[in-house]
Amino acid sequence: MIGVLALQGNFQSHLNILEKINLESLLVKKSEDLNRVSGLIIPGGESTTMSKLLVNSNLDKKVKEFSKKNPILGTCAGAIIMSKNSSDKRVLNLGLLDMDIDRNAYGRQVFSFSDQIKIIDGENKSNCEVLFIRAPKIINVGNNCDVFAFRNDEVVGVKQGKHFAITCHPELMGNTKIHEMCFKKNR
Repeated sequence: MIGVLALQGNFQSHLNILEKINLESLLVKKSEDLNRVSGLIIPGGESTTMSKLLVNSNLDKKVKEFSKKNPILGTCAGAIIMSKNSSDKRVLNLGLLDMDIDRNAYGRQVFSFSDQIKIIDGENKSNCEVLFIRAPKIINVGNNCDVFAFRNDEVVGVKQGKHFAITCHPELMGNTKIHEMCFKKNR
């Protein structure tokens, strides 16, 4: 069963994707919920609000502990939370991925857009349509991370061990590829 962090943000779209790929899901609202799942999605939303809610609910430490044995996927704000540095003291950076990220790098909500990204899965390459909504940019990728997604020449998705993060929203376009890479291949 895959958990979707449901403190803030768009978690319903992730539930829909998990159903589409035949994986059971559970909304994670408290630390005990993590005991019932074998993977976690940290969805997009507002990273400063999500940070406060993670700390206030004591889920921050529990998620970090959970990450030692289980895969985590972060989309947009989730990628910010998973990074080691976002250069914003209001944001909780769990340091699950050896990357630095610049939140809201594309600007305000009105500058949101859809675009094609290239996904690399081993020897396979594919394109998919995604949404960038007040999206962050990955500004530095450490030696421990592998890049798996690009928008033109720009890195938009990284993987480290069993953890994945992407700066956009494939789930809003119904694309299952990233979720399958994270949760079906990690089994």
